[in-house]
Amino acid sequence: MSVLQICDHNPPTVAPDDSVADAIRRMLRAHAGAVTVVDSGRVVAGIFTERDVLKRLILRRRDLEFTPVRDVMTTPVEMATEKTTEAEALAVMLEHHYRHMPVVDNGGRLLGMLSLRHVLEARIDDLLQQLNGNRR
Repeated sequence: MSVLQICDHNPPTVAPDDSVADAIRRMLRAHAGAVTVVDSGRVVAGIFTERDVLKRLILRRRDLEFTPVRDVMTTPVEMATEKTTEAEALAVMLEHHYRHMPVVDNGGRLLGMLSLRHVLEARIDDLLQQLNGNRR
């Protein structure tokens, strides 16, 4: 199964020049652990995560209202495509300790955001279907 089938198709995004405070507000409103940083054409420029807040802002005492996301985002970004399987994405995420991975088209434009939670929920749904099928 493609990751495009299980990812969030309307993930929160920010522009590179948006403030870190704006990015954090978007993450909180969306109950998300990351926002994708996209340019005006929705091409992925980076990712900004909860870990970036801790490592690059809090410990360095940077001003959240005046620091642009471009200064603290993670780049380059490991991305999945429409053809990436759940197993392939999960292997990359586990190897690199990522919890989020943007899903992009061939031009690098954002199609969605995959999280470890999405993969786990899909597997749990499969397991529940198997268990319910065996109880008949």
